[in-house]
Amino acid sequence: MGDPKRPRKKYETPRHPWRADRLMEELRLVGEYGLRNKRELWRAQAILRKYRKIARSLFVLSGEERARKESELIRTLAKYGLVSENATADDVLKLTVRDILERRLQTVVYRLGLAKTIYHARQLVVHRHIAIGDQIVNAPGYLVKKDEEGKIRLLLKERAQQAPAG
Repeated sequence: MGDPKRPRKKYETPRHPWRADRLMEELRLVGEYGLRNKRELWRAQAILRKYRKIARSLFVLSGEERARKESELIRTLAKYGLVSENATADDVLKLTVRDILERRLQTVVYRLGLAKTIYHARQLVVHRHIAIGDQIVNAPGYLVKKDEEGKIRLLLKERAQQAPAG
């Protein structure tokens, strides 16, 4: 069963660790999206790999089973805003790691203009200054659903108004 104190890795390291082109691309993405380390990038790649694998497995199915599983996959990805409601399995295969990274809470907070930089957005999230609805979220890697995007708010202003002057 495994030791409960040692959770399973949610990423896979690259097969060729020292390819210069891959290293430069990873470094560019880590800087652009304000990731703490490459493990966060590899986690996003693992999420993408999982959905692409499911989409590839649909091509061997036929009939109503394929239609059911494809609509289930599309519904899941549309909930996160990765594809549109009327997308196909081919659209899932066209997804990139940038699409996944754009849905992280840290990136969404920055894109909404609640933070000055991507690093400031990460700090706001980690320091518990960002809430989605009534729930405080302190994980910068949280994947934001499409319907939650409008519920994201900054708590700093609210806390300043509640604090007594003195």
